Amino acid sequence: MFRNGGVPACRRTSAPKSPVPRCAGAPVRCRAPVRRYVGTLVLGALLVGCAGGGKTPLVVYSPHGRDLLTLFERLFETEHPTVDVRWLDMGSQEALDRVRSERANPQADVWFGGPASLFATAARESLLAPLGGDSVFWLSVYRTPAVIAYNRDIVPDSAAPRDWEDVLAPRWRDRVLIRDPMASGTMRAIWGMLFERSLASTGDTGQAAAWLRRLDGQTREYVLNPALLTEKLVRQEGWITLWDLPDLQITIRKGRHLGYVFPSSGTPVIDDAIAVVRGARRDSLARVFVEWARSPEMQLVAAREVYRLPARTDLPADSLPAWVREVEGKMQVEPMDWLRLDRQGAAWMGYWDQHIRGTGKGRS
Repeated sequence: MFRNGGVPACRRTSAPKSPVPRCAGAPVRCRAPVRRYVGTLVLGALLVGCAGGGKTPLVVYSPHGRDLLTLFERLFETEHPTVDVRWLDMGSQEALDRVRSERANPQADVWFGGPASLFATAARESLLAPLGGDSVFWLSVYRTPAVIAYNRDIVPDSAAPRDWEDVLAPRWRDRVLIRDPMASGTMRAIWGMLFERSLASTGDTGQAAAWLRRLDGQTREYVLNPALLTEKLVRQEGWITLWDLPDLQITIRKGRHLGYVFPSSGTPVIDDAIAVVRGARRDSLARVFVEWARSPEMQLVAAREVYRLPARTDLPADSLPAWVREVEGKMQVEPMDWLRLDRQGAAWMGYWDQHIRGTGKGRS
């Protein structure tokens, strides 16, 4: 393998096309065809067409999912009745790819959610507007830990994997579901942890590549989006998965019989960020949204309603939900070199996509 984290140059993949925007309110306000993807120019036309009643549209790209985004849309519009929040739910890597592909004609105002390492990449490419000075381009909002999850109808709590290595046990062969890592900031953080561990212990990335190839042999499917991932886990199409804590807690609250554990050797806790897109059409309004989302009040709302660990450290301990204190006491945070992940993560992921994905069957 490659010393000091190096990997061969990987092929470029084109940025994903643009999904149709979700329009707030009754369907008659936006008669966009029900398709998953449309081009950027079409997206711009749809956003103009959707903005009705003289309200100012605010376009948000986010991986945070329907529960959080619907809640924030309603609350922000209540406080700002002349604003029409329009969010597009996508993976955090997909959000970066979209912002990059739209550089000449930005469609989004706010990028809300994803690892700070991806935001660092965007800042380096001059895709983000400065916030509060020339050197600040994104701000932390939440802390998002990765966990091992399982279907409790088929996997007893006592038999669930306790650490990353346990996922490679023979009993889980063809029982693992994985969110497609090329689109997901959460999976990139887990993959990055494995590569960094490999470098720390052996000086090269071979150990991580071998581990990921064994995991590929265990994997039943690389799932396209988080909602489908949890639904497939509920339907027992797979028995276990690796994913982020908030999505799983929301699914459990909805009555789905899932469980999760914090890996005993440590887990990456993503510094989940927010930024204003450089050249945003509603730059001033976007800045208002950023500060609002980071306010103490909204940090607590997100913690209570959609299981987000606040990034702020100045919140009174007695104001936090009990689950926050419980999680902080249970999880073992993996020390991560996020700057290295920013510099080398794309190459690591490209190597995985070209040389590991689909090669593990028969080798585990």
